[in-house]
Amino acid sequence: MQPTRGPGQRAGLSRDRVLDAATDLLAERGSVTMRAVAQRLGVAPNALYSHVADKTELVDGVLDRVLAQVEVPEPGEGDDPGDAVHRLMTSTHAVLTRHPQLVPAFLARQGARGENAQRLGAVALEHLSAAGITGDPAREALRVLIVYTIGFAAFDGAPDERPLPPSELRAAFERGLRWLITGIIGSTG
Repeated sequence: MQPTRGPGQRAGLSRDRVLDAATDLLAERGSVTMRAVAQRLGVAPNALYSHVADKTELVDGVLDRVLAQVEVPEPGEGDDPGDAVHRLMTSTHAVLTRHPQLVPAFLARQGARGENAQRLGAVALEHLSAAGITGDPAREALRVLIVYTIGFAAFDGAPDERPLPPSELRAAFERGLRWLITGIIGSTG
């Protein structure tokens, strides 16, 4: 006897296919709807709900897949905590600038909430803890670093609005990031 399959499975869908279609739509249009994803996949919108609960989960899934590309300096690798946080945020910035079409979604969602985002946040908090910053101050520092990184990626991703060439913008991002980290770590002394 064949196992029964749900509506989305009958349509030959998988979570990956749904997220692939949503990623393409975000890249092309800068926005996504459940109806547009269903249309792209040639299925009824209700078929998507076997794979994502709603549009919020759909967008979070796309954003989280992108964050899987961030290089993570794991705690205990011998890095200075400030250097580790710098490497983490620099890698995040590089990933975001490779996907400028998704930056508005990161801004609208004020970051991301999936498994990769949670792991990156936990690693950053571990590095901040190694620098003596814990609890609410660490969470606030992380929010500031995330806002700075996403904001700079948005600025960098607007080619018609750039006052500086990309290499100078990246250098300015890294300089400013050093200042932020130095100030954050210096605030514990």
